[in-house]
Amino acid sequence: MSQSPLPPSSKLTRRRVFAGVGTAGALAAVAAALPLAPTRPQVAAQPKPAADPSGGYQLTEHVRRYYQTAKV
Repeated sequence: MSQSPLPPSSKLTRRRVFAGVGTAGALAAVAAALPLAPTRPQVAAQPKPAADPSGGYQLTEHVRRYYQTAKV
């Protein structure tokens, strides 16, 4: 009876291989995305424009178009 050189707990299973590949892929994606973060110096916040006195909801052309496409 020949015994495998590795103990049973350290055998490489298909599940562990796929989990390792998935983890490596996720880490590579994060590492690739990190340098893309904006490195511009922060600019002081612009003051908000005064509120429109006519008030909230306005039916504009793109809203009308949405309502037309959303009709059932």
